[in-house]
Amino acid sequence: MKTGLVLEGGGMRGLFSEGFIDVMQEQGITVDGMIGVSAGALFGCNFKSHQPGRGLRYNIRFKDDPRYMGWGSFLRTGNFVNAQFAYHTMPMQLDVFDIHAFEADPTEFHLVCTDIKTGQPVYRQINHVEDQTLEWFRATGSMPIVSTPVEIDGMKLLDGGLVDCIPLRHFQSIGYDRNIVILTRPKGYQKTPNKMAFLFQLFYPRYPKVAECMKRRHEMYNAQLRYIEEEEKKGNILAIRPDHPLDIGRIELNEEKLRAIYQHGYETAIERLAEVRQFLHPHNH
Repeated sequence: MKTGLVLEGGGMRGLFSEGFIDVMQEQGITVDGMIGVSAGALFGCNFKSHQPGRGLRYNIRFKDDPRYMGWGSFLRTGNFVNAQFAYHTMPMQLDVFDIHAFEADPTEFHLVCTDIKTGQPVYRQINHVEDQTLEWFRATGSMPIVSTPVEIDGMKLLDGGLVDCIPLRHFQSIGYDRNIVILTRPKGYQKTPNKMAFLFQLFYPRYPKVAECMKRRHEMYNAQLRYIEEEEKKGNILAIRPDHPLDIGRIELNEEKLRAIYQHGYETAIERLAEVRQFLHPHNH
């Protein structure tokens, strides 16, 4: 029976997930594999590289650095989050991502992107980290409109959250049958239709699937939440949620808010530590 970790995205709400998995790391709790979407992958990779606190640290360190993110970068490059600085310079030179630890750790690592030509999810397992692989990380985190599509292997890719916000079903389909699912919305949350869906037709006239995905995104997401509740009742998953709405924007850079969201995830993990251990290793209890 393979154990997994499924990490939802949500921009800076993902710091809740990082706080949670940092406690798992500190307590030596491991899983066989993990899958993340967007911020879930960008923060989650630090679990496999054994670098707790890294996501919080670099976001605070570079929050006021015009090279990192902002409208200046967007006007210059078409990317609110600067592609070269955030996905290459920073992890390779400034807050160095531990490639050796990532590659040596046996945990499988998967991420999700959206192919904007087909409107289908693209699932990718990352075993090695080099320049090309870093582009997969950029793709999963590339929010539409404020990012240019990332070209890899002839595909044009954007944020995986357009088509598979919480990739539990996919992970189950490849053999992960006991999963901790970390959500960044509280229980009872329902996504409403995106009133700006028409904008996506203007921004991506050559890729009509993007607008179609955005129009249906609330239906897809709410169906995933229903599936999670069913799997929870059956005991197949352990769902972790913040206990209140996280008061933070996707691209928020207020240090107090960043720390508070991370701390909420950290404290939630401490409260639920025994439950996590029991769920992952039921026969040891």
